[in-house]
Amino acid sequence: MERERKRAAREEERRRVARSRRRAGLIAAAVVAVIVGGFAAVYFTPLLSVRTIEVEGNSTVPTEEILADLAIPMGERLVRVDAGSAAQRVAGIPALASVRVQRQYPSTVRVTVVERVAIVFVDKPDGTHLIDADAVDFAVAPPPPGVVRLVVDSPGPGDPVTESALAVLTSLPDVLRGQVGEIRASSISDVSLLLTDGRTLVWGNNENSERKSAVALALLSQPGQILDVSSPDLPTTK
Repeated sequence: MERERKRAAREEERRRVARSRRRAGLIAAAVVAVIVGGFAAVYFTPLLSVRTIEVEGNSTVPTEEILADLAIPMGERLVRVDAGSAAQRVAGIPALASVRVQRQYPSTVRVTVVERVAIVFVDKPDGTHLIDADAVDFAVAPPPPGVVRLVVDSPGPGDPVTESALAVLTSLPDVLRGQVGEIRASSISDVSLLLTDGRTLVWGNNENSERKSAVALALLSQPGQILDVSSPDLPTTK
């Protein structure tokens, strides 16, 4: 009787193990089916394809130009969209300072751009070149209101004289900057501002800008055509 009982127990255990294995096999098959189905849905069906492209942040660069450089066709599988490469293509537009491309499931590509803002312009034989705070020459176009003429020998990124002049300009308080029509620099320590009333403000280098601005604003009420704040503790007028 004892041997019979043990044999029955072993048989039951084998059946239990077999049932467990069948159940595990069915679960594994179901998981594989879901994975394969999801893969097929992503790669071989239009469920997750590009149906909308959104462009944000542009005001001067046409959306059509951005889309042309983006080069992502409608209907492309979203998972196949290389957002990094697309962003690099759009970043080739000179007037854009930064570009971000995102895939947003189920069917949207979002492009977010930041445009360059001109703070100075340079007169060249082919026209007026707009330059931003990073010294990037990004467009040939009429200067917007408030943009200042820059006069240096070699305007552009990496030129110390250009960078010194732009550092001076961007450090000015609005009340003083609004009176500047032109900024000139022959060296990093020889920056001068031509004011809209015809007077010249000799600035020197781009150090002590806060102190120089305060002294310059005080000198504006004094007579003289040349106001020199290059040594702000010893300002002069002529």
